Amino acid sequence: MKPISLVGAFLICGLLVAACSRKPAQVASNAPEVLVTTVQPRDVPRVLERVATLDGFINANINAQVQGYLTSRDYKEGSVVNKGDLLFQIDPRPFEAALAQAKGTLAKDQANQAKADADEKRALDLFNKKVISDQERDTAIAAAGSSRANVQADDAAVKQAELNLGYTKIASPIDGVAAISTAQVGDLVGPSTGTLTTVSQTDPIKAIVSAGEGPFTDFISRHPETEERQRYVDSLQFELILGNGNVYPEKGKFYALDRNLDPKTGAIRYEVTFPNTGNNLRPGQFGKVRFVADMKQGAMVVPQEAVNELQGNYQVAIVDQNSKASLRPVKMGEKIDSQWEVTDGLKPGDKVIVQGWQKVREGSTVTPKEWTPPPAQSPTPNASAGPQKP
Repeated sequence: MKPISLVGAFLICGLLVAACSRKPAQVASNAPEVLVTTVQPRDVPRVLERVATLDGFINANINAQVQGYLTSRDYKEGSVVNKGDLLFQIDPRPFEAALAQAKGTLAKDQANQAKADADEKRALDLFNKKVISDQERDTAIAAAGSSRANVQADDAAVKQAELNLGYTKIASPIDGVAAISTAQVGDLVGPSTGTLTTVSQTDPIKAIVSAGEGPFTDFISRHPETEERQRYVDSLQFELILGNGNVYPEKGKFYALDRNLDPKTGAIRYEVTFPNTGNNLRPGQFGKVRFVADMKQGAMVVPQEAVNELQGNYQVAIVDQNSKASLRPVKMGEKIDSQWEVTDGLKPGDKVIVQGWQKVREGSTVTPKEWTPPPAQSPTPNASAGPQKP
């Protein structure tokens, strides 16, 4: 009995020593921390962004309409000018001389007309008294008619000369911002020498946006009635995101849709206008136009940063009730502002890792904490907004 008791004692002691040497599991304290969001169906505004280029509401190219030498530039380049302000002066002396010559020719022909009219009247009286022949009467009538035609031609020449003289003063046709001049004082300019400068009306200013043929066709199919379509686009409010990321404080309105699609790009252009009282926006600036196209009903959405894309396949990381992480393939739909619609692979109540999914592996334990979305920057949904605008 003693040998058996000793063996049992040794076994028990060995097990106790082995059990004492093992360290307790530290799973909870060592698990990486992740931020999660709970997926629930909800109605979300479909906020669309389009790249835009700013342009003047009216761009008036200023050209010389008569040929001559520039004698002055009468505006400050890059400044605001008013309609009728003098921009350039062409040497008027040749045109003043041409006007004086035209007036002299007119005066001479008016004197000839007076004599021809008198001869015509006298010839008619003599013909009625049977003093002169038919031929002499006809000759006097033709001479008077020719004199009157000469006077009419001379009068037109005087008006043209006055017009040409007026063209030597080149004025702005609109209110706007005048560009830097392309011609200098002393240059010989004319109708064929190109644009001298451009004046752009910048209040309001236009944002030119392009949309693909697919969105445009879908838009027309959703809004087949012209009047309803116009009411819809008039109800939209647009935001302008500037190149530095700031949002322009004024809201924009839909202005016009182009008549045709570009055959090279398959895109159609539309224009949005923004108030620009202080001329803070200038033609040529780039930015983005953002607007609420419609409300997506019952969408299963997750933050875009929660989705991992690899060679066209998408997956998200899910945390279960036991704080175990697993990777799940999903199918994605449309991006809606900072969210991304999941069309297959998630169910309501799933906890999706938004931040920290790079730390986890399949089946690993994590420490989940609730993710707080950043402050919303999207425009307020318009209750009357309908389906997607191109």
